[in-house]
Amino acid sequence: MTLPAFKLFSRAEMIYSLKSFTAAMMALYLSSRAGLPNTFWSLMTVYVVSQPLAGMVRSKAVYRLCGTFIGSTATVFMIPALSNAPVLLVLAMALWVSACLFISLLDRTPRSYAFMLAGYTAALIGFPSVQTPDLIFNTAITRVEEICLGILCATLVHSVVLPAGLTGSVMGLLDKTLTDTRRWLQDIFSPEVPVAGEDDGALSASRLRLSVDITQLRLLSTHIPFDTGNLTWTAGAMRTMQDRVAELIPTLSGVEDRLQALYKAEGGWSPDVLAVQQQISAWLAANEPLLTGQDMDIPLTRAEYNDQRLALRESASRLETGGNQGAWSRALRISLVNYLEELVIKWQECLALRQDITTGMRVGVMPRRRLAAVGNRVLHRDLGMALLSSLAAFIAISLCCLFWIQVGWADGATAAMMAAVFCSFFAVMDDPVPAINNFLKYTFWSAPISAIYILVLLPAVQDFGMLVLVCAPLFLVLGCYSARPALLMVALPLLFGVAGTMSLHDTAHADVTSFINSTTAQLLGTFMAARVTRLFRSVGADWSARRIRRAIRRDLVDMARGAKAHQLQIFAVRMVDRIGLLVTRIAQGETHRHHSVARETLRDLRLGANIIALQQARRHFPAVDFGALLAQLALLFRSAQNLPAESLHHAVDRALDAMLAIPEKTPQWRGAISALVGLRHNLFPDSPAALTVKEHTP
Repeated sequence: MTLPAFKLFSRAEMIYSLKSFTAAMMALYLSSRAGLPNTFWSLMTVYVVSQPLAGMVRSKAVYRLCGTFIGSTATVFMIPALSNAPVLLVLAMALWVSACLFISLLDRTPRSYAFMLAGYTAALIGFPSVQTPDLIFNTAITRVEEICLGILCATLVHSVVLPAGLTGSVMGLLDKTLTDTRRWLQDIFSPEVPVAGEDDGALSASRLRLSVDITQLRLLSTHIPFDTGNLTWTAGAMRTMQDRVAELIPTLSGVEDRLQALYKAEGGWSPDVLAVQQQISAWLAANEPLLTGQDMDIPLTRAEYNDQRLALRESASRLETGGNQGAWSRALRISLVNYLEELVIKWQECLALRQDITTGMRVGVMPRRRLAAVGNRVLHRDLGMALLSSLAAFIAISLCCLFWIQVGWADGATAAMMAAVFCSFFAVMDDPVPAINNFLKYTFWSAPISAIYILVLLPAVQDFGMLVLVCAPLFLVLGCYSARPALLMVALPLLFGVAGTMSLHDTAHADVTSFINSTTAQLLGTFMAARVTRLFRSVGADWSARRIRRAIRRDLVDMARGAKAHQLQIFAVRMVDRIGLLVTRIAQGETHRHHSVARETLRDLRLGANIIALQQARRHFPAVDFGALLAQLALLFRSAQNLPAESLHHAVDRALDAMLAIPEKTPQWRGAISALVGLRHNLFPDSPAALTVKEHTP
């Protein structure tokens, strides 16, 4: 019989656990020396704040400090004012938690933690104090002091003792993003026959995963200003890089779309198209070292960048006069040239920003930022889901409080606290119920361990050294497991179950009755959060994916109607973020449907860029009836059938025919033709190569 092998902890896991335990014991010692009434709040706070990376610990500490102060301040105002009206107090507290949760869900950055914490901190401080409203100020002050001690100790230890920086994670994700983007570029300019059909869907799905990396990089890089190394100096360049890569995706998709259409229209690759493809492939190969910052000894100057761009632009411009000069072929070539110039400029910006980031990391100085970053303010926000999450929190807290008031249960406050915490903590998930149930299960299994500590071990502790020895075995082992992603959702419930029970008791005078009441209240509050969430908030990945698709269509309608001013950069960043959210959800469905959604999403991305270009061009060409065309597009995107009408086809062809007749070859002219070509090819991919309407004479 072979015994199962015991997997030892890695060095990183053991270091993380030792640091967390050291910070917890330091916070416990300082809070006891300061005479604070509930020292285990400091211990639990350390484990709440602790993260494997020092920058994430510091950012989380700042946000937790802000949220704690805001939540405690709200409690000090609400409890004394409404203590004589229990129903109003319950409504006010539940409304406060719900409002803070709503705001946190609209801010999809780590900063949202401060808003969420401001909500359930008020519940943690306020509900146990409703029987003693005259002591609420002192209670709030001591709770803030206990939490702040835990935050400061965790931040100090993780920042000073063998700090784990963000550099490896951030730069690894950045290089992966740029490498995948470059691979897309190489595929585009490969002389092979363009793929189509089912394989095209699989290829689209794999490329859409690039948007997941961009979204992850955007969220991870928000911790960069809090990092302990030279990566801090690259925060501005990193934000700009994310915007540039996001803006590059519709351009990449547009170039690929035009090349496929040109291959189909001309029956293969023309010699001039092949020559441009080879030139761009050689340019990509020459600039490959810049992707990883290897070529820093001889960085490219702005003049060299311009020389490369002009050489490629000159070669590409010859495509406008080459090949079969039918109207459709000519329009495709003009559109391709326009996209190629955009592609070269944007990719060069990415290379230059990569050099800036490497400079900041090596030298420790702030690299220059060529362009302002769009930032996180344009990311996707789902107001409906945020409202549903807030409603679930409001109802769960209210039901727990109603039960508490009706039965006069002394530990009912704990149930209301747990409902507030768990309705808030997992609200970002499509279906939070499995995660809440997981916490409920392991909190139940932690009860025997908590009982041993509360009823047996801690009452026998005589000094701080003995307390450290008693806590070390459990917390060191669970700390190691919490650093292992596969076991995180097992270790954390056990860890917080034990630490939370310690925080809720006077360990010197605990008895079996108080322990059973407290544990029952914790489980009841968690159970209520799960049940109410299941009823009001739980949705599937498909449902969320459909909401994201509808949000994309609403944006297309708004852009076509001209109701809002849209910039390509803002649309690209928001669209790439939505694609990232969409990819993680459609990947759980059937493969065929996954590929279909991938194709449609890339098409919507291209259509949005075309509509923005058309809105920008319409003021330069008042004689062309772009207004009627855009109105028909708005009707199309508002329609549930999503089937373009033949009249729209004729409207696009009329506008394209009129633009081709204009003699001026301005950038606005090229942009308008490129947009019209994109609309025609994406909405009517099987239309004949000849334009359907001829209403002018050149």
